[in-house]
Amino acid sequence: MIIEKASKIALLSIGLVLSMAAEASSQSKDSSNHAQIQQGVKTYLESQLAASTNAQNINIAVSDIDKRISVPACAQGFEYFADEQSLSQSYVSVRVSCNNNEWYLFANAKVQKTQPVVVTAGMLSPGTVLSAANLTVTQIETNRLRHTAYQQVNDLVGARMKHRVRQGQPVQSNMLCFICEGDRITISAEVGGMQVKTSGIAKQDGVIGDTISVVNASSQKTVVAEVASTEKVVVRL
Repeated sequence: MIIEKASKIALLSIGLVLSMAAEASSQSKDSSNHAQIQQGVKTYLESQLAASTNAQNINIAVSDIDKRISVPACAQGFEYFADEQSLSQSYVSVRVSCNNNEWYLFANAKVQKTQPVVVTAGMLSPGTVLSAANLTVTQIETNRLRHTAYQQVNDLVGARMKHRVRQGQPVQSNMLCFICEGDRITISAEVGGMQVKTSGIAKQDGVIGDTISVVNASSQKTVVAEVASTEKVVVRL
């Protein structure tokens, strides 16, 4: 009787050990598959974002997959997909699937895209003329930029601020003017191979490349010209 009970206990113990070993093996496989998927999501996003963004630096942090989720082996390799709208967000959801079966899950990742941008080195008041002394360059997340930003301090020297701006704020085209309304400027035009210049007054604010209305001081006629610098506009004939 005692021997029989001992045998049963031994068999139960062996069964328990085998069950625990099988469970540990399953968890190990799941853990390996989880890690494989997380790395796959990161690699997929790196390739997709490199072709679809102007950001010079992309940092991707993939969220851990819940350990309770069972991930099957996929002989053909997992497939990854995120639509264009999702790829433009800071938090991206990637669909992971396997053609061998109908299994799939969604993995989440935080994407931080940055690029070098000129920012203010201190608080600036309206009318402040920009110079190397009041500007600096730092890495800024691209989703903070709503208008044209600048990457070189020299591209902004001589422009004037239109609004009060706090320290560390990205300098964007809507904040400044290279030529401001009321400025006396030089109007340049090329006629018959000859360059003609006259003085004028700006009727609008503009940054380099903008087309604005200006008044010819001699004829008092209004013409449309392109801002070329802080002192000159060019009429394209």
